[in-house]
Amino acid sequence: MKTIGLIGGMSWESSIEYYRIINETTKEKLGGLHSAKSLMVTVDFAEIEKLQHEGKWDDAAQILVKCAQDLERSGADFIVLCTNTMHKLADQISASVNIPFLHIADATAEKIVSAGIRKIGLLGTRFTMEHDFYKGRLIENFGLEVLTPLEPDRAIIHRVIYEELVQGKILENSRAEYRRIMERLITEGAQGIILGCTEIELLVGQEDSSVPLFPTTSIHAISAVEYALK
Repeated sequence: MKTIGLIGGMSWESSIEYYRIINETTKEKLGGLHSAKSLMVTVDFAEIEKLQHEGKWDDAAQILVKCAQDLERSGADFIVLCTNTMHKLADQISASVNIPFLHIADATAEKIVSAGIRKIGLLGTRFTMEHDFYKGRLIENFGLEVLTPLEPDRAIIHRVIYEELVQGKILENSRAEYRRIMERLITEGAQGIILGCTEIELLVGQEDSSVPLFPTTSIHAISAVEYALK
């Protein structure tokens, strides 16, 4: 079993889910008292969030690069970054270490392609929905057509993530808004929807959508276990 190196804290609400899913999956696959071998370095999300919204991505990269290097020195066999948005810095993080980096968009796209879906909706932070680092990877590497919500809906999704979900607030009116936004993407032709922020699946699940949902936290965590057990 390889040792999983986790960079967490963005937010700790979803990092808990990573740890839970990784260990539950390991137990399901190996049985008995088995659990995953893992190391986690967590950041202060307040610092990261400030740098995100100030556009200081290079400063944020320095923090996450140090996390990855600390994990490598501590014995991690590969890196899992427990957030979608900060995969904007995936290339810098990956280049800073000599161990593999398990990309969340790749793990998710593989599931989408294997389901026979070509046109996919994407929910996430503004950075994930509007910048090219995520959509571009799905389009260029996997041939997917990616739909994102209209600007007013993107604003709602982003606000709910930062003002509610990362603070552990689960509100019914926000769930209703997400359902409405997903339904609009479906009417535009989305055959499935990526829950492209690791906190979103705390709010909505498959019962909230008439098309398949792709919860990135679960997909990424399970793929980490599969890689660790190869």
